[in-house]
Amino acid sequence: QVQLVESGGGLVQAGGSLRLSCAASGRTFSAYAMGWFRQAPGKEREFVAVISWGGRTSRYADSVKDRFTISRDNAKSTVYLQMTSLKFEDTAVYYCAAAEHAYTLGSPDHDSYAYWGQGIQVTVSS
Repeated sequence: QVQLVESGGGLVQAGGSLRLSCAASGRTFSAYAMGWFRQAPGKEREFVAVISWGGRTSRYADSVKDRFTISRDNAKSTVYLQMTSLKFEDTAVYYCAAAEHAYTLGSPDHDSYAYWGQGIQVTVSS
């Protein structure tokens, strides 16, 4: 069974930075694209970023482009989301997700992901 455990969330002032981590176990981490999604109160879950299985390509939502960076360390089975210049509207529960199929570039479509973490709160104060 695949398990994903997020860490690194918390409260930060607008303009600050946080780094989220997601540790994976249960299958060959390096073979699967990994994504980050988020859900704010009263809103649907939305795509944030995805990184390909090999780590060579990544995609971002327009709202976080140039502020967030996704990366992965396959030796540690961990994916990261470095968040800078945080805004109040970045406040949400952040989820990491593992792609259903191996050796893909990754997708912003949440239906492409088979496993999800429990989520971690990020709160940005204005």
